[in-house]
This record gives sequence, C-alpha cells and structure tokens, in this order.
Amino acid sequence: MNSPAADRLLKDKVYDDLLRLLGTPGFESQARMPGENAMAQRLSVSRPVLRQALARLREEGRIHTRKGSGNFVAEVLPQGKGMDYGPLTNIPDIRAFLEFRCSIEGEAAARAALNCTPAQMADIRLHRERFDAALAAGDSAMEEDIAFHAAIAQASGNRFYGMTLAALAQQTRFAIGLVRSLGGRSRDDRLSDVRREHAAIEAAIAQGDAAAARLAMEEHLKSGIDRLFGH
Repeated sequence: MNSPAADRLLKDKVYDDLLRLLGTPGFESQARMPGENAMAQRLSVSRPVLRQALARLREEGRIHTRKGSGNFVAEVLPQGKGMDYGPLTNIPDIRAFLEFRCSIEGEAAARAALNCTPAQMADIRLHRERFDAALAAGDSAMEEDIAFHAAIAQASGNRFYGMTLAALAQQTRFAIGLVRSLGGRSRDDRLSDVRREHAAIEAAIAQGDAAAARLAMEEHLKSGIDRLFGH
C-alpha cells in the first residue's frame, strides 16, 4: 500500500501527463478524449487515480464532460504561453503569495456573490461538502480545498480569476501544506476553523452579499497567514 506522499506524487504525475497531452493529436480543442480504460492503460495507472487527475483538469476548466458522451478537451492555450509564477523560495515569498491570494480571491468571492448561477452555487456547495467529507474520512482534503476555491473563482463571471488560480495551483498546494505542517495548533482545531470559514464564504455568496463574501474570504485566507506567521 502506497504512503499518502507517494499517492500524492502519483496523482500529480498523472495530472502532468494528461496536461501535456492536451493540444496534441487526438487531444485538440473540443476533441472527445479516449475512454477511461484506454487512458488508464496508456498512463499505466488505475482508473481511480486517473479520475482524480481528470477531476482536477475539469475544475481548472481544461476539460469538460458531456452527459453520456464522455470527456472533451476545452479550448487549448498554446503551449508555453501561460504565465509561470515559479516556486515559492523563501519566507517573504510565501507571505507575499498568501497576501496576493487574499486580494485575488476576496474579489472573486465578491463577484461570485453577484454573478453566480444556481448551477455554480450548487457546485460551490458540492465542493464544500466534499471537503468536509474528505476530512471526516481522515484524508488531507487538499485537492477538495483547492477545488472549493476554484469553484468560487469560476462563479465570479470573469474567467481570468479561474485561470489565475489554476496557474497558481502548485504554489497553493505548497502553501497549504506549509500552513498545515507549521501552523502550531492541533489538526482537528485548525481544520474545524477552516470548515467554519468555508461555510461562511458559501453562505455569503448564496445570499448575494458581495461585501460579506469578500470579507469572509479575506478572513479565511488571513487566518492561514496568522496560523503560519502568528498575529
């Protein structure tokens, strides 16, 4: 049985392998992707691992699903044209990144409160519930955490919020891991706070209250900074 770290590395590798396929023959924009069995065999992984990588691509808007027809490639951006923010290399860099997220995601949440459709609101709620369920099952719930924030960005009505979060996914994973490992308080206490913060964000968006949604998101992300650096 693989360790959690090994499982995470495998998931990241499969995601990276799929990402490299997008835009290549058979994976052009709007192309129907091969079935899960075929892709799992091609990448030498199990279907559950493949599905997690596909879900991540779906959350980032790189692929989409048509009911009864399978997965389809979204519009493929030219390779090498996206912005590469690079790794977080020092403590000031990490703090600056977390503060940047406050600005970007606070505004995304405010816009989501004003613009999200009923389907997008249901998606936000679904990802919040998946995060809670993953925690209850003893999982790290990191991907579910990222997916919750991505769903809010997608509901903002401005695709660039979602694209920015997708471009920052690796830095976000690193920062979340750091906050959790060095945050001081017990895991249960910290994650209980995160659950309450997520619920407050969702509630403000559902109520269409942009100011409250912005504040709830900023307080959620600032609490991460406080957990890592202290008040």
